[in-house]
Amino acid sequence: MKIVSFILCLFALINTVFAQSAPEEKSLLWEISGNGLTKPSYLFGTIHLICPTDFNLSQQLKNSIAKTEQLALEIDMDDPGLMAVMTKTMFMAGDKKLTDILSEKDYNHLKQFYIDSLKVDISMFSRAKPFMMMGPMFSKILGCEPQSYEISLMGLANSQKSEIIGLESIEEQMAIFDTIPYDRQAGMLVSMIDKLPETRKEFRDLVGLYKQEDLQGLYNLTLKSEFGMDGQDEVMLFQRNQNWINRIDKMTHEKPTFIAVGAAHLGGEKGVIALLRKDGYQVRAVDK
Repeated sequence: MKIVSFILCLFALINTVFAQSAPEEKSLLWEISGNGLTKPSYLFGTIHLICPTDFNLSQQLKNSIAKTEQLALEIDMDDPGLMAVMTKTMFMAGDKKLTDILSEKDYNHLKQFYIDSLKVDISMFSRAKPFMMMGPMFSKILGCEPQSYEISLMGLANSQKSEIIGLESIEEQMAIFDTIPYDRQAGMLVSMIDKLPETRKEFRDLVGLYKQEDLQGLYNLTLKSEFGMDGQDEVMLFQRNQNWINRIDKMTHEKPTFIAVGAAHLGGEKGVIALLRKDGYQVRAVDK
């Protein structure tokens, strides 16, 4: 009984310490120091697509990236072979087609929406993994031509001749989507179209939380999203966060690095900030 009590207390202590590692401050930009680093690195939470009116590169961010020597994104978007690999990995296995995994009614519904609203013929996506079809939808959902933080950060890095690297390969990232059955991917597409007002509201809420720099709010909304994780949070968030920690450890000890990943990866007890703190790093919000 004493042993059982000790183990229960130990688990409680571990969970308490781990929970305290989760970020509480509202910030998108964090400084990483300690654990043998000679110079600090920086961690920034992005939102992959956002309207230009909501886009902002703060002076603190520009100052931070100027102190670093390389930019680490989720994937190396500067890799000249990126598009070739994406093209190679974008198709469904077994020569499956979209018509094989959707009912005739849903397929025609999807086809008509893309023609009427996006001026796109979905026949070009006939063998593509359904999630690839989400790209053209974002301008319709957001109501603007979206801007990318990643591309803007790459511009800053290139201007100071910083190397651009990836936390994972494009093959690794594309393989993540293979864990979601094709019919579920296609079902999410149909659901986003059928519930377009709800989809737009969720994106507005997401952008609102992002502008407030509310990592915990972004994390919570991502996990409960009707159109996002779809029960795949372990694979799409938590496992990737864990995989990145050793890579972040290696790259930040080689040279000061500016790391930019989706903001949902930063929050929570299994987020990148908590995991870095658990590994002995000091991770503090950069003052605004």
